[in-house]
Amino acid sequence: MLHLLRKQVTIIFCFLFSAAGLRAQKEMNRPDHDNLSYYFGLTFGYSNMNLHTEKDPRFLQYDSILSVEPGASGGFSAGLLATLHLNNRFEFRVAPQLMVGGAKYFTYTLKYPNANETPVEKKTLPSTIFTFPAQIKFNSDRIDNFRVYMLAGLTADIDLASNSNERNAEDLIKLKKNDFAIEGGVGFNFFLKFVTLSPEIRIHNGLTNIHDRDPDLKFSNVLDQLKSRMIIFSINIEP
Repeated sequence: MLHLLRKQVTIIFCFLFSAAGLRAQKEMNRPDHDNLSYYFGLTFGYSNMNLHTEKDPRFLQYDSILSVEPGASGGFSAGLLATLHLNNRFEFRVAPQLMVGGAKYFTYTLKYPNANETPVEKKTLPSTIFTFPAQIKFNSDRIDNFRVYMLAGLTADIDLASNSNERNAEDLIKLKKNDFAIEGGVGFNFFLKFVTLSPEIRIHNGLTNIHDRDPDLKFSNVLDQLKSRMIIFSINIEP
């Protein structure tokens, strides 16, 4: 029995020493990365856009439109990253990027459609947004070649496809060109041999009313405030 017990203890110790040896031999990629004062990178992403709406208080008085529902399609983004190392936990980052391919739309149910209209009308507004986020990152401890981080910040957006200056816009919803938003998210650093690969997800909530309301337009006067909403998934590559 003692012989069997010694054999089992020996096997356990051999296993522990082998595991410790393997861990010690695990290569730490880019060990000096956190000593950099600043670094740059690229970001590529997909954004699921939406609009938060508030109907005009007199909506029920307008009998030509029974209902209106907002929607949006996804878009792709690409841009640059610039990160300033503040201390072991915090970093400051700016990430200017261009979002293309998305479009906002509204689906109206009409009570009295005109001759050139259908009972259900869909009004689509193309969107090309230049966005400039400024964020603070909070980093966890690095475990081998992996780390988790959280971020929060403010974003300035410019809609390059804004139609707020359109005058002949009887069938349009006019949106303002500029917007400001707050963002929060979480990401994961994977330290590879030559680059850091970081999948990231952020929630983007607009702070300003982007609806350029026109009381003379039937598709506009039923709405009061419109605020942007986005969920953004991105892949960041930092050499």
